[in-house]
Formats: sequence, structure tokens, C-alpha cells
Amino acid sequence: MTSDHEEVRALLGAWALDALMPGDEAMVAMHLGDCGACAAEATRLRATVRHLDGPGPGPATPAHPGPATPAPPGPAPDADPGAHGLSLALRSRAPALRTAPHAAPYAAAVAGLQALLAEVDDPELWRTPVVHDWDVHDTVAHLLAADEPLARHLGPHARVPALRVPDGVPWRAAWEARTREVIRRERARTPAQTVSAWRVQASGMLASRAAHDAGHAARSTALAGVRLLISDHFLARAFETWVHADDIGGALDLAVPPPTAPHLWQLVRLAVRALGPALGPKAPPVALTVAGDGGATEWVLGSADDPVRAELVLDPVDFCLLVGGRRAPDRVPRGTSGDEAAVRRVLTRAASLSWL
Repeated sequence: MTSDHEEVRALLGAWALDALMPGDEAMVAMHLGDCGACAAEATRLRATVRHLDGPGPGPATPAHPGPATPAPPGPAPDADPGAHGLSLALRSRAPALRTAPHAAPYAAAVAGLQALLAEVDDPELWRTPVVHDWDVHDTVAHLLAADEPLARHLGPHARVPALRVPDGVPWRAAWEARTREVIRRERARTPAQTVSAWRVQASGMLASRAAHDAGHAARSTALAGVRLLISDHFLARAFETWVHADDIGGALDLAVPPPTAPHLWQLVRLAVRALGPALGPKAPPVALTVAGDGGATEWVLGSADDPVRAELVLDPVDFCLLVGGRRAPDRVPRGTSGDEAAVRRVLTRAASLSWL
């Protein structure tokens, strides 16, 4: 079992970057007040960050870490007193961590899921069926496994054994076996232990150089069966974390708002980048317009040599949930004109991309 000392040491990089997730600040501050070794390491890391980044805005951080100033109790003065506390907190949340833009959607998705899990205060609720044959505990265990390839690539952040794909085994089959393996492992632990491992792993990823350096994240690497830029792997993790948070919220009858508009559009663009090659260069061309908060953008998918055969308009949230396997191709709200078969091909192919 991971001790408090080990857990705090794993969070010191995030502390030095002012990148701790909600709920971790008080734990780290309390430990640093009692542990001279960790306090010295924290001060060294903070000095290194200052040296690399140069002076930043606002007052300097004290040389010796102290306890965080608690937020004033109670809702904001203009809060709707009838709103659910979780929904209100998620909708009004500030950016969760200070990261480069490509990692910001993942940071926000992690903070949102952590806020959601804090609402699961009845042990029986962890057994609530969510998706596939998973309950709430299993779904967090799945995310722990799903984040592991990127966590391991970025540094010593992984909290589960490495995924090994035997020769000749299709990636999807290997990944499904891996998910079952980690879920079985986590079922022998408490939900709190699983959530702690997921949170510490995510903190390490978000404190890594790749989460803060766009140039470093512009490198490509093959993870989870696909080669993407590291920045796109962060977006894929954000996509899955949000979708599964929405799954858990739906199972518990708690409203989970979609990502903020800038983050949502990053996920939309990632999905379009995956959908174009999946359709292939000879597919009947369809003009796809995604329109909603934050504007509208059009892409032509399919053959570049033929005239557009149809037009398809989707809301950004519906489009992402279609690609995430949470909207059926024949039932997703849409606007269409032209060749219905070409539209149906795009919708069906988009839904087939789901790995969630």
C-alpha cells in the first residue's frame, strides 16, 4: 500500500509547478510541515522551477511551504441556492492546473472527475452499475489502466504494472484483457485506494515536462495501439476521462457539464483528425459542420477529387459523444442535406472509432 509519505513525494513536482489538484493542497501542506526531508525537496523543486521559468507575475512564493489558505465556506454570493453543489462547482470551476494548452483539457477533466467522486459518500454507491459490466469503482480502475501507457512514457508516474502486448495479439483484444486484469486487481483494494492511485498517477502526468512544454509534446509516439503526438495523447486522455465522468454522473443521477468551449473544440478537432483517415480518401465527400458554443467549423471528409455529395451538421457535444460511443448513429441529433447514404457512412464510421 502506498504510504502518505510516498504519495506526497509523488505530488511534489505538481506542488512546485502550482499544479496540485483540488483536495491535495491541504494534505501536501500538512505533510511538509511535519517532514523535513520532503520540505527540503519541495523547496529545491520550487527553486528549480523558478530558475527555468524566470520571475512570474504576482508575489513571490515563500521559501518554506506553509498550509494553504482555506476558501471561505458556503456558496458564492450569486450562486443559485437550489443548484446541486457538484454541478455548481463544476460549472463555475477555474482552470484546474497551470499547464500548456494541449494538457489543459485533461487537467480540467481530472479535476471534474475528482469533484464528482467526492460526492460518492455512501459505500453502496461505488457498486452502482455504470457502463459495460463495470460499476463506479471498476470505471475508475479502467481509467487508471487507460492512463498508464502515457503515464509510463512521461516518467515514473504509472501506478499499475506495465501493459505488455504479446506478439501476434491484436491490440484491441490485448487492451480488453488488460482492462480486465487491472479491474480484477483493483477490486481487491478499496475504492479510496483506487481513486488515490488514479489521482497520483494523473498528478504525475500533469506535472511532467510534456504537460508544460509544447515543443516536447510535439513528438509522436505509439501508445495504446495508435501513433499520435504526445499532445494528442493528452487530448485522448481528456476525452476518455470526460466521457467516463459523464457515464458515472448519469449512473448516479448527477449532472456533469461538458468541457468548457475551448477544451471541447480541442476534442472536436482531435475527433475529426481521427475520422478523416478512418473514412479513407475515396469515400463520397461530405461537408461536416460542427456548430455550437464557440462558433462553427466545416471540414470536407472523404475524396478530395469529387464534388461534395452531402452536408452534415452536428453539435460539438453530440459529435464527441458519437465518437465516444455514447450516441447511436441513427439517433444523434443532426441536420442533413444531400446523399443520405454518404451521411450515414460518416455517422457509422464516427461511432466505430469508440475505444471507450
